[in-house]
Amino acid sequence: MKKYTRKPLEVTAEKYVAGMGMEDGFRLYSQVITNEGIITDHLIRIEREDGTVVCPYVRNRRGLVYIKEGDYIICEEGDNGVADKHVCGGDKFLHRFAEVAE
Repeated sequence: MKKYTRKPLEVTAEKYVAGMGMEDGFRLYSQVITNEGIITDHLIRIEREDGTVVCPYVRNRRGLVYIKEGDYIICEEGDNGVADKHVCGGDKFLHRFAEVAE
């Protein structure tokens, strides 16, 4: 098998902060654990004033990606000129990306 390296890719990214509008939406926590079939360890849960609990997510070509504690939201230029959003765990982010000096 041939070996490959990842091409350099410049992205914008920021550690997720609730209430800053970084997510694309929210889904009820009860729906996430009932319908989504994902592991909910460290999943961010936000309790609204009415008592409902919701989980933030970003939407990309793979579907909904739920945000966990310490995750970074990564934006990269998409083929259609619209930014694609991805989620990367804080434990992996600093190993994969280095800050660009301006």
